Formats: sequence, C-alpha cells, structure tokens
Amino acid sequence: MPETITAVYENGVLRPLSPLSFQDGETVQITIVAEVSPEELKGDREKAIKLMDVRGLVRLPNKQGKLDRAELIKRAQQWRELMKKMEPLPGKPVSEIVIEDRGSW
Repeated sequence: MPETITAVYENGVLRPLSPLSFQDGETVQITIVAEVSPEELKGDREKAIKLMDVRGLVRLPNKQGKLDRAELIKRAQQWRELMKKMEPLPGKPVSEIVIEDRGSW
C-alpha cells in the first residue's frame, strides 16, 4: 500500500519522522522529493506551481483535451439544433406530474 512519509536525511541515512507500517526486511520502492520551502514559494505563483509539479507535489491538468474556439462553436451549434428537435416535448412537465401525484395537501 502506498505511504507518504516525511524523513530527515542525516549522516547518509534517511530517518522517518513517524513509524512506518512495513515489516522488517520488506522490500520497498522509494521516490525522493525534497520539500518546497516557504521561501521558494514566495513571489511568482506560476513559478511555484511549476516547481511543485516538477517535484511531484501537484499534478497540472493535461491540456490535450482543450478545445479550440472553432470546435466549441461547432459543438454549441449542434447542441442548439438538438434542442430545437426536442421542442416542444409531448406531455406535461415532470414537476406538474409530481404535484398532481401528491394530491391535495
């Protein structure tokens, strides 16, 4: 099970600051990420976010799904055409059906 801990590097050894849930002799994989100090985060917000991304502390969203303006316009028009086909819907609105079903108070 993945576990995130904080440790201090002293005399060539990483010393965890809290107890670990591993058994003696258990093999683990370790990813080491240095903490971002408050001084590094001061100032430029974008620089701080990129620094945290590089160090694995945050994940920036993937921009591949971003649509360009032409695609957004095309999809909006398709949506409007679909909505026109659905107007007017036959029958009563659901709210009226529910009110009728409740009966008189």
